[in-house]
Amino acid sequence: RKGKKKALNPDKWIKFELQDTSRVNHNSHLFRFSFDPSTKLGFDIASCILTRAPVGLDDNGKTEYVLRSYTPISDPECKGYFDLLVKIYPEGKMSQHLVNLRPGDVLEVKGPKVKLQYTPNMKKHIGMIAGGTGITPMLQVINAIIKNPDDKTQISLLYANISPEDILLKQKLDILSVSYPNLKIYYTVENQTNNWKGGKGYITQNMVEKGMPSPREDTLILVCGPSGMMNHISGDNAKDYSQGEVSGVLKELGYTEEMVHKF
Repeated sequence: RKGKKKALNPDKWIKFELQDTSRVNHNSHLFRFSFDPSTKLGFDIASCILTRAPVGLDDNGKTEYVLRSYTPISDPECKGYFDLLVKIYPEGKMSQHLVNLRPGDVLEVKGPKVKLQYTPNMKKHIGMIAGGTGITPMLQVINAIIKNPDDKTQISLLYANISPEDILLKQKLDILSVSYPNLKIYYTVENQTNNWKGGKGYITQNMVEKGMPSPREDTLILVCGPSGMMNHISGDNAKDYSQGEVSGVLKELGYTEEMVHKF
């Protein structure tokens, strides 16, 4: 049986038009790209897409591109658009390209690439450890769980940032945690303000021990963030982009490779 036509193509670069952009905080923007609403975007939870932008010509006059992977934070079932949450770096070729786009401009996208094949109730308790924009794949999974009344998965999120103002989509996350009792969130920041009530400093072994489900067969810990955080918490992915061995805090606490997934 023929399925609904998909807007994305894993083997071909597709142009998506920028519909709108908005500032999320002092260094992050939300970009909304549009597509034919009669088609389906075509990505499963949890997936990323590959983007490319021209950065000049090589010695042979051929176009050179910068490539970056991003995780859409919009619902895969959204009709006619998808959203990317991007941190803007002064020297970041892709983020600078994105922030200079205007409504009507296009971005070339290929994908999706499935990072974790999520299925409802696949684990009793999912722990999430995120840093910065590492929140994006977590949001995909969180949204998939909470919108499905038959999915009884418990979620615990430990989210680290430099300062309170760096916490991406905090208002949305706070509303979700109040609205859904199966979602628990703990924030920690390196630079606190006077009225800050969350955690202080880097993610510690004690924070993981207190905030994450204990290591067992029905537990899964998802990890996504900067390389330094990944190495400290779980070890980074292997050079061939496979999961690699579990190391760091999670290994010390007894989590095995079957209990940890690194984005």
